[in-house]
Amino acid sequence: MKIRTRYAPSPTGRMHVGNLRSALYEFLIAKHAGGDFMLRIEDTDQGRYVEGATEIIYRTLKTTGLIHDEGPDKDGGYGPYVQSERIKTGIYMKYAKELIDKGEAYYCFCDKERLASLKTEVVEGKEISIYDKHCLSLSKEEVEANLAAGKPFVIRQNNPSEGSTTFHDELYGDITVENAELDDMILIKSDGFPTYNFANVVDDHTMNITHVVRGNEYLSSSPKYTRLYDAFGWEPPKYIHLPLVTDENHKKLAKRGGSESFEGLLEQGFLTEAIVNFIALLGWSPEENREIFSLDELIREFDYHRISKSPAVFDMVKLRWMNGEYIKAMDFDAFYEKAEPYLKKALTKEYDLKKIAAMVKTRIEVFPDIPELVDFFERLPEYDTAMYTHKKMKTNVQSSLEVLREVLPLLEKQEDYTNDALYETLSKYVAEKGCKNGYVMWPIRTAVSGKQTTPAGATEIMEVLGKEESLNRIRQGIRMLETVVS
Repeated sequence: MKIRTRYAPSPTGRMHVGNLRSALYEFLIAKHAGGDFMLRIEDTDQGRYVEGATEIIYRTLKTTGLIHDEGPDKDGGYGPYVQSERIKTGIYMKYAKELIDKGEAYYCFCDKERLASLKTEVVEGKEISIYDKHCLSLSKEEVEANLAAGKPFVIRQNNPSEGSTTFHDELYGDITVENAELDDMILIKSDGFPTYNFANVVDDHTMNITHVVRGNEYLSSSPKYTRLYDAFGWEPPKYIHLPLVTDENHKKLAKRGGSESFEGLLEQGFLTEAIVNFIALLGWSPEENREIFSLDELIREFDYHRISKSPAVFDMVKLRWMNGEYIKAMDFDAFYEKAEPYLKKALTKEYDLKKIAAMVKTRIEVFPDIPELVDFFERLPEYDTAMYTHKKMKTNVQSSLEVLREVLPLLEKQEDYTNDALYETLSKYVAEKGCKNGYVMWPIRTAVSGKQTTPAGATEIMEVLGKEESLNRIRQGIRMLETVVS
């Protein structure tokens, strides 16, 4: 049987990291086996619908490379692929009535007041009311009379209250639930729309879906799905319930639209390829001990049996590191295209921006790191003379003052302010003084940058600053050190 998976998002806003992981795993399962990956839009919950959210879904899938084989824009013979359009075909009501004929579902005419009076139970921290099957006892004549009178109704699943139901998950194995725990969930709502759970079962079956990937919060709903498949006499798909994605405090990753959404991560300067790579490892581990994967490599390597059952931690430190590795590997022209806006934001004077970009390429993890790393070119920041003291370089305030005083006339005579020429001049001074490079370069770099860490060495910085600005900064450094020494 050909593998067929589906990504079935609701258009309710930006794509959450958990949703993108489900889409990615569905895509990888299908493509690893040479199967089809389908997009289905589940828009039946009109109260949560967000204008423009469907476009976000299309844009995110395209940007990440998760290209669907079928969907609303690519008819593969199983359409419509939008649930609100499928409702118009009458498919859900047709199958709900089939269950009624089999005794596996029934009309429920209870009003809000009666439902509010039902007893409640706490399930997974939430208080829910348990329906008492009151309308199951209505005679066929009573049901027909209520329907003829136009009395509002829902259609409920008729679950047994005795015995147990067992379903199989590819990761968790066989799971058995007592039927007494199964409520008679609503299949068709009073507005004629199907519930999420019922539409899922009907759509997955009629679209020949073979593997369903979803969060393990749906494990508790799976027995009801299983009973629906059994009631219809259908073969259920393979279920793969994914571990929860948590933040660093091991709490469920919130949906606040920042780092928890794909577009939020892009806005923070992360690369698409790094985000996809990182999300692939949120719950899945490859056979070999490596962490950097292209999408094509993920397709080849992905085995869903290696998905963990333990919660996956969204580690921002690791994502930043991974993004930095992708930036280092970028073609320079592609890197510069993304870096240029950040350089121009920080630097308004005339500089060789490509030269500065080359300095920062291996030193940043996300593009917004750039301004803080290069802003000293624009103006020398205020800094403490304690920065001139460095144990490893064996420098202190006194030695730094001596070095700056001695190199100043050499640099004043220097006409060629290219990196190589400056380095050659200072290297001769180092050799004559009989000290190590750092003993000289540390105080010069401190004077021309005013920063503890810089994207390049002293002579590279001076080349960008030019002769006049470099000398002005060194003279300022001498004046600062003289006030301390005196």
